[in-house]
This record gives sequence, structure tokens and C-alpha cells, in this order.
Amino acid sequence: MIIKILGAIDLAAALAFLMLIFGVGVFTQYLLFCAVLLFVKGLFILMGDVLSAVDLVSAVLLILSISFALPSVLLWIPAFFLLAKGVVSFV
Repeated sequence: MIIKILGAIDLAAALAFLMLIFGVGVFTQYLLFCAVLLFVKGLFILMGDVLSAVDLVSAVLLILSISFALPSVLLWIPAFFLLAKGVVSFV
């Protein structure tokens, strides 16, 4: 059950990235919510989980995307990684 919750966090953050890529108006609160959840989830890196680095980098990129217009390459890569992690946790 907890794996599905963590996967849902990944899918929500991937949705935020995809909304940024395609120019859909994203609420700042939603970006911050996803960034904080990803940062907390990324702290699993301290226990040796290598893929948690994706969560940490994604959280930083979401926070930066509030103030700056990031290049689309920097948005596509974490979107695909988070989407893959989210889908795998539901399988």
C-alpha cells in the first residue's frame, strides 16, 4: 500500500512537469506541494536508494520552475523518470 502512495506522488509530480512543458497554467501551491513531497521522499537516499536522487533533483527543478522558465529538456527528463517510477509502483 505504501508503494502505491509513493507512486502516486511520482505521478502527481510528473503531471506537474507535463503541465509546465505544455504551457498549462499550474498553481504555485501545486508545484510547491509536489516539490515538498518529492524532497521528503528523496530523503530515502540516506538509506541507500539510488533512485531517490531523481526525486531530489526533480524537487529542485520544480522549485526553480516557479521563478524561472526552464528549458524544456530540463523538464522532459524528470517527467519521464517520475512517470516511469510511478507506473512501475502500480504494476
